[in-house]
Amino acid sequence: MLTRKQYELLMFIHERVRESGIPPSFDEMKEALDLKSKSGIHRLITALEERGFLRRMEKRARALEVLKLPDNMADTIRPATTRSQAQRRPAHGREIRMADSRIPSPRRGEGGEASVYVPMVGRIAAGTPIEALQNKTSEVPVPGSMLGKGSHYALEVTGDSMINAGILDGDTVIILEADHANTGEIIVALVDNEEAPLKRLRRRGDSIALEAANPAYETRLYGADRVKVQGKLVGLIRRY
Repeated sequence: MLTRKQYELLMFIHERVRESGIPPSFDEMKEALDLKSKSGIHRLITALEERGFLRRMEKRARALEVLKLPDNMADTIRPATTRSQAQRRPAHGREIRMADSRIPSPRRGEGGEASVYVPMVGRIAAGTPIEALQNKTSEVPVPGSMLGKGSHYALEVTGDSMINAGILDGDTVIILEADHANTGEIIVALVDNEEAPLKRLRRRGDSIALEAANPAYETRLYGADRVKVQGKLVGLIRRY
């Protein structure tokens, strides 16, 4: 399973090598993903290496080899687009949208309030963990007043372990991308780089507890090194 940024970087490197035969530089990767520092690129490349998607070739500058692509997206690869390229591209006459979904364009909703379209990137379990943070599948209109600063994405909830927190099966949760959260906050928690449940974070010494909001589900306790915060709950959308 790849996070959205890992997937975007992998695709950018793949397309650049396919087009020119030369991997992009760190500066080019940083600009394409709109990251502020090269250290973020280093972390993404390391994560892709650990998952077997990339290999750094020793003693060669800018030498990156793509070993494989995600199986479920291999037939829908699109070239990565830099922000300057996206700004010049019209989106079917409605508005000019950024390729980087972290900077969505506001649109007017039915009630007159400006809506921001954020990427729907998969499903998340409020119950038995399932894969989350897959890849962008669609867009969800979100009231601009629900969002603050930072990058946001949406996930469809499945399961009932968070019902006492007002989160029901079939709801859409809006998540602020973050790698840190305070105890008591509801988060997307990547466990062992495999499963990503939606749970309340509790810190217990050197351990992290992922707490359900339904007495039918037990609290799970993990070593701090096994849990990575992927985002924090900031809103919820429900359709009746």
